[in-house]
Amino acid sequence: MKYRLPSTRLISLSLASAFVVAMPAAVLAAPHAKARAAAHKPKAAAPVEPTMTTDANGQSVPVLANKAWVLMNFDNGQILASSNPDEPLPPASLTKMMTSYLVEQGLKSGKLKPDDKVTMSESAWCRGGKDGDSCMFVPLNAQASLMDMLRGVVIASGNDASKALAEHVGGSESGFVAMMNAEAKKLGMTKTQFANAAGLPDPNNKASARDLAVLAAAIIRNSAEYYPIYAEREFTYNGIKQGNRNALLYTDPTVDGLKTGHTEEAGYCLTASAKRNGMRLISVIMNADSKQARADQTRVLFNWGYANFEQASPAQAGATLTSAKVTYGVAPTVNAGIAQPWTLVVPKGQAAAVQTAVSLNPALEAPIAKGAVIGKIVATANGKPLGEAPVVALADVARAGFFERLRQRVAGWFSK
Repeated sequence: MKYRLPSTRLISLSLASAFVVAMPAAVLAAPHAKARAAAHKPKAAAPVEPTMTTDANGQSVPVLANKAWVLMNFDNGQILASSNPDEPLPPASLTKMMTSYLVEQGLKSGKLKPDDKVTMSESAWCRGGKDGDSCMFVPLNAQASLMDMLRGVVIASGNDASKALAEHVGGSESGFVAMMNAEAKKLGMTKTQFANAAGLPDPNNKASARDLAVLAAAIIRNSAEYYPIYAEREFTYNGIKQGNRNALLYTDPTVDGLKTGHTEEAGYCLTASAKRNGMRLISVIMNADSKQARADQTRVLFNWGYANFEQASPAQAGATLTSAKVTYGVAPTVNAGIAQPWTLVVPKGQAAAVQTAVSLNPALEAPIAKGAVIGKIVATANGKPLGEAPVVALADVARAGFFERLRQRVAGWFSK
């Protein structure tokens, strides 16, 4: 004999079901968000003793259990060490660094305003906050300020915020993706191709560790006024507090960014930056086995980098390095040097061994403007190139009058 619920009981159940359906998505998602916030709380870091190997340059470098990694000097893009740096790999939410960068550049140019209202469309909306979703939890068709959406991307890693911003800035996500790829090309990210704004799995969404380090450097340098957002440990929107997934922000005071990522295909990824004693390094970890592993491996790289390298300044900005001969000018020569501060990273103890050589462009002819590039300076240590910088004219040289130019030409004939 089948048992049937009384009609009043059926009505109660129906009302309860209707109530749940009517509840805002953010309320339904809150338990999931709280669970994720707890899961993202970093554990105390245990000391990690890395296995070491010797690279092609005879340098002892860490061995890390992932598919690719890079440690880069921020100031000049110098790669201190790497493994498989140029293989295009799934970047997961590291993709969002390009999304946030384009928004930041729009703010910087004035095309976007911090209080612009961004609509959460149905195509961008996060439906219910399923386990594993990265969401800011803006309700369907609601609007949030552009700055809140930016924090939703950087701190909460919201797929919904990323798509909503893409639609707002690019007119559509596909339009924004075209902007992402154009900017990647502009930055020299030669092994990167973006397919969406959030880093969701797609065979056409790939990036290399080196390229992601280049992107991180662009954010730090070109979006300096917005870079502090990447160090914020939590973000609360619609009553839901979410912690930054970058565990190093809680355990290493020298770390101030940038972004985590994870999908089943991409594994656990982390792009981070630290600054110690005036030297900033950027690390990229791709396809580690766990959240703990990506954090531990990043700590290993930073500790190794700062223990084994130091900064060197091969030349001082504005100082005369050499004198360049100028034809047809009111002055026969112009002082040459570098315009901007120039620092390199060298193995510890080798700063004094850095040597420089200046090469000038041939046949310099007036007029020459102060700051014009007229050559380059190359730094080496123990015969190995370390880097180079443009050499510029340190003063204006005006073009001489007709008779002075004629005199110089005639004198040139007799001097041959």
